[in-house]
Amino acid sequence: MRIRIVDAFTDRPFAGNPAGVLLLDSDGFPDASWLQHVATEVNLSETAFCHPLPTQGEADWALRWFTPATEVDMCGHATLAAAHVLHTTGTASGTVRFAARCGILTATAHPDGTITLDFPTSPLTPVETPEGLAEALGAKAVSVHDTGVHIGDLLVEVADERTVRGLRPDFAGLVALSERGIIATAAAEDPSAGYDFVSRGFFPRVGIDEDPVTGSAHTALAPYWSDRLGRDELTGLQASARSGLVHTALRGDRTLLTGRAVTVIDGELLTAP
Repeated sequence: MRIRIVDAFTDRPFAGNPAGVLLLDSDGFPDASWLQHVATEVNLSETAFCHPLPTQGEADWALRWFTPATEVDMCGHATLAAAHVLHTTGTASGTVRFAARCGILTATAHPDGTITLDFPTSPLTPVETPEGLAEALGAKAVSVHDTGVHIGDLLVEVADERTVRGLRPDFAGLVALSERGIIATAAAEDPSAGYDFVSRGFFPRVGIDEDPVTGSAHTALAPYWSDRLGRDELTGLQASARSGLVHTALRGDRTLLTGRAVTVIDGELLTAP
């Protein structure tokens, strides 16, 4: 059984966010405990598992994502990685439809090598700053928003880009503050640098202290910054050590996420379900 490691939201190896991708040839998923064991063994922020669905249905592939610790409802970079594998192996072309826990998602490959994901826009609700957030995050919040059920994060704007880049959170302190994690963000200091806003994502509650590039977080970052900056199409830089760019386009209750991906490992999983 082939298993691949794909760097997503980057055009070069060893950058962006790595994801495991396993294409199953069965008509259903193996037991969830086996999927979790594989994801824990891979030990990346997410591993994507896909199996084909019957033709003429509402989706082409079923898709699930697991962190090293748990299954999640939505994951952007591992969806991009799965779509990249489907297209580069000739298994699919054009637009691929995925059936996932958060609904039907699509991934459209373009001639220039980019892939556009169509995800639900995360609703933003202003909330009071939770007690202990500033101490755990390491910076005061300018504003805090809840991002809804699918991603379950707190979106926290801080003073500036320098603050985002300099964060050194207390991960244990962040665990109790949200359902999934904390997205810290600020406007770009210099938009001529090629991005409009910066972010970092911290998800210790699901086994990921810092995620290199979080596609799902941009379903909340896109409406937030589109409202602030007055434009529906933006570029976000996730300023982790690996770094990556996510091009966003807000389309009402849907958010388009566009990026590139690179396969860096193509191997064999020797333990079958």
